[in-house]
Amino acid sequence: MAFNILVCAKQVPDTNVIKINPKTGTLIRDGVPSILNNDDANALEEALKIKDEFGDVIVTVVSMGPPQAQDMLRECLAMGADEGILISDRAVGGSDTQATSNALVATIKKAEKEMGKAFDLVFAGRQAIDGDTAQVGPQIAAELGIPQITYAAEITVEGETVRVKQQNEEGYIVTEANFPVLITAVKELNEPRFPTIRGTMKAKRREIPHLSADDIKVDETKIGLKGSPTMVR
Repeated sequence: MAFNILVCAKQVPDTNVIKINPKTGTLIRDGVPSILNNDDANALEEALKIKDEFGDVIVTVVSMGPPQAQDMLRECLAMGADEGILISDRAVGGSDTQATSNALVATIKKAEKEMGKAFDLVFAGRQAIDGDTAQVGPQIAAELGIPQITYAAEITVEGETVRVKQQNEEGYIVTEANFPVLITAVKELNEPRFPTIRGTMKAKRREIPHLSADDIKVDETKIGLKGSPTMVR
């Protein structure tokens, strides 16, 4: 059986020192090296493990960020992902978690329309190290109208059903859902693989589609600073 898996990934600052622009309430990224968000790496690894197990699987990674985020997407391709999509537009700059999920959902719907079917599985990291909100994944599931299973520490796929061992404060619970479903990953889920040399060379030659707000047909009142109901103070 063929699977179509989407992984939501974010490029984040590789530092523990986070500086905020006092006027906009957004992160200052200038001069700070960036990396693939840790939990998102676990989400990608789990998608790739399913691809290794079942074979007939297409893994697409989507991200929203500045143009340089394409480097992070190429890293994902070098690890084994099949496709990368970047939403990069000044209109989405300064988006909070709700505005971010609005843009990502619009992108997912565009990709699904082009495929002619919904993604079977949508993966996201539990949270990003620069925000620590753990909100974007669940918000995407809510906007798509699909089930969500959060804090996944172990995943088993059988047919069109997924069984997840969910981490919580008191231990674990086991939850099952049919496709389509969104799952958020914690670091205990797996150990992310390293990009291969061959994969890195191939990824360097790949074109990463850069989509604008117009391309994904998102309501611009629901993205960016103006479309963000929350603000950092």
